[in-house]
Amino acid sequence: MIALLLDLANILGGFLLAIALLEQSPRVGDDLAGFARKLAPFGWIVGIVALVTGGYYLIVHLTTGPHIFHFELVAIGVGLALLWNRITGKAQPKSGTSGSGLLLAIFGIIAIIVGFQGLFTPN
Repeated sequence: MIALLLDLANILGGFLLAIALLEQSPRVGDDLAGFARKLAPFGWIVGIVALVTGGYYLIVHLTTGPHIFHFELVAIGVGLALLWNRITGKAQPKSGTSGSGLLLAIFGIIAIIVGFQGLFTPN
């Protein structure tokens, strides 16, 4: 069950981070942006779930092995990116398609891919 939460947090968190790129998609961009506006108030919950599940699996794989997987590292990154303004008190970099916003959006796309990979990878 925790693995499912980890994968869903990667997918939803990656979606929130990548919306700047996804909303530029023809035909579906407006619908995705609307869904992102509905999901955005709960972004901090997705960030906490990503941090907790990623941290849990990081500790488990550090202590009992076999090795650290990329799923938990991406989840910790997603959690930190979504909770950046709550952790540091500074504003999150503006999302967009240039500069640091582009880096966040690309990381979001990677998180979505890793989340779907985790759904289809046997435990």
